[in-house]
Amino acid sequence: MRMKFWSRKFLLFRLLNGVIFCVFFINNSYAEPGRQNNSVAQYKKLLEAQQKEFQIQRQIIAEQGKELEQLRLRLDALVNQSVENKQLPAKQAANKPQIVVAKNDNEPSESPNKLPSKPVGQAPPGTAEKPRPPEIPRLSDTVGGVLTKKGNIVVEPSLYYAYTSNDRVFLDAFTYLPAIAIGLIDLRAVKRHSVIGTLGARYGVSDRLELEFRVPYVYRHDTQRSRPVSIGAGADETFNASGNDIGDLEFAGRYQLNSGTGGWPIFVGNIVATAPTGKSPFDIEYVQAQGVPGAKFPTELPTGAGYFSFQPSITALYPTDPAVFFGNLSYNYNAETSTSVGKIQPGGAVGLSFGMGFGINERSSYSLGYSHKHVFNSRINGETIQGSTLDIGQLLIGYSFKYSPRTTFNLSLGIGTTTDAQDVTLNFRVPMTFGLFDS
Repeated sequence: MRMKFWSRKFLLFRLLNGVIFCVFFINNSYAEPGRQNNSVAQYKKLLEAQQKEFQIQRQIIAEQGKELEQLRLRLDALVNQSVENKQLPAKQAANKPQIVVAKNDNEPSESPNKLPSKPVGQAPPGTAEKPRPPEIPRLSDTVGGVLTKKGNIVVEPSLYYAYTSNDRVFLDAFTYLPAIAIGLIDLRAVKRHSVIGTLGARYGVSDRLELEFRVPYVYRHDTQRSRPVSIGAGADETFNASGNDIGDLEFAGRYQLNSGTGGWPIFVGNIVATAPTGKSPFDIEYVQAQGVPGAKFPTELPTGAGYFSFQPSITALYPTDPAVFFGNLSYNYNAETSTSVGKIQPGGAVGLSFGMGFGINERSSYSLGYSHKHVFNSRINGETIQGSTLDIGQLLIGYSFKYSPRTTFNLSLGIGTTTDAQDVTLNFRVPMTFGLFDS
């Protein structure tokens, strides 16, 4: 349309020039000689202006011809590409990688001979990052955090504090009426403080598998206040004991079982094993308390459990931005051990924990959860120790702050909800990531 418009304008312009020429010619034929010279000069100027206009028209037509040629080349390229796509298998065409070439602002937006067949910027297949468990504040050895990337090492120093207070009544007597007892009745108030400093290291074998090793150092201090009420004692007996030494070594492994696609949660398998390298409670010596007949107190406190243990568990993580729901189911097996009083089989335990992690921003997040563990009766020489079951429940609160790309601060708080649980626990972790073996 643009070319037709300029062509018509050019014809009208030439026709107008012809009419003007005829008028000048007629006027010059009957004009005086002096006047004829002036008319000829004016006509030459007008002719020069028309020639300049003619040159401009020729340039416009040439530019229009170039645009038409580019449109023709683009049309040919589209036709050829359509034929090639029909001949290629559907799978090959879907997997064909796209290449994005950077260009300057002054260059044409598209090349005449190369047009993309898919959206510009689409990543080639196989380059997308593999789904990984989301980052949430670590609440325990099996819940929280994120698996270590392949080739990375995470060094994690931590400091753990626990406080327990318990009032206990010991009755070594018999009764013949509900209000009358014959024997020893001992009342005790126990306050226990435990501080554990741990140095751990995790290594990412692959993007789905990590291994961990932890070395704890334990310090414990107990205060027991006792008064026998059946022998007329008028003062409380207080006994203090403490112990500090290396604790039980821990080995752990975690493996991501699935990718979490298709609306499924991400499942992570965990196994934690401990070796009895700390001071065993079965090797502690007890002494007779003065002024409290029948009461014995330990001379020092143990720093280990005294037996091997294995805890397999499975963790489920379901991300729903910005929250992550989690749950963990575990079983704890404690191996039999020989002591001075016989063979002791500590009771196993089943545990359940669940909760939610919430991302405040890119650097901060917090989590809320609950953990409950039921410990079964223990055995000594094959005989069940009645009343040795325990129920340990805790309300868990965690907070995580990403101090730098390599360092994170993680604080978790546990509040006991059952009589067998510790009153309060605090755990401060500082995982630091080092890419020593980047792949």
